[in-house]
Amino acid sequence: MKITAGIDVGSTYTKAILVDETLDILGRSLRPTGFKLDQISQTVYDECLEAAGRKASDVDYVIATGIGRHQVGFKDVHVTDLTGSARGAARLFPETRTVLDIGGQTMKASRLDDAAKVKSFRLNDKCAAGTGAFLEKTARYMGFSTTEIGPLMATSKEPVPISGVCAVFAESEVINHLSLGTAPSDIMQGAIESLVDRAVQLMKRAKAEPEYTLVGGILRFDTMAESVRKHLKAEVNVPDPEMVQFVAALGAAILGQRRLKTLVEQGDARIVDVA
Repeated sequence: MKITAGIDVGSTYTKAILVDETLDILGRSLRPTGFKLDQISQTVYDECLEAAGRKASDVDYVIATGIGRHQVGFKDVHVTDLTGSARGAARLFPETRTVLDIGGQTMKASRLDDAAKVKSFRLNDKCAAGTGAFLEKTARYMGFSTTEIGPLMATSKEPVPISGVCAVFAESEVINHLSLGTAPSDIMQGAIESLVDRAVQLMKRAKAEPEYTLVGGILRFDTMAESVRKHLKAEVNVPDPEMVQFVAALGAAILGQRRLKTLVEQGDARIVDVA
């Protein structure tokens, strides 16, 4: 049985996943990325192998993705995170036509064709106010941990607007709201609404069409998906909380299986790039 691995070196977290020929998941691992990208990619890969009860020699192909994909020394090839997320989303939700990926430092909207290939995409303007990092920073400023963001927002009664177009101005608004005695839960929910506004605009620029699938660590918070549903006035797909951060890694592993089949059909064992 052929086994392939997907390694997603994101700006905030690094993920690894193993799949077999039937695309069943054999093991997975996740850790904060940090600054030593080559080391963390090896660490999560080793942990993934251990979780699956496998050795590195059991794996037939490794595809890396994410912002740090070039630093994965043991990869066979690499693909963009747009490609990885598209393939992973289509595996989980086959009718996906638009993927919104909100990570710690980036936000991306992609429109897919019937074969789950990216037809068009748009990226955020590289401002932290349009990423998950802004939510985490806002929570820390108010004395809450990342794990407390979800429960905090669930108690919001009247979200306040956070309209700043960049993280610096948005943070100033947060400070002002706190000085006025605004409840932290309403500030957090306001930050979510601000992030959703940017996300929906990004999707429109990518000419988004249903079905919509949302991925990325920020989707661990239920209120994020619910806000997107309200803005789009449409249903959206969200992977299980245990999988929502692994979608790009899953897509990379699936592409590994496809690449192996192509090599077998060609009778060619050489390592080549994946389109």
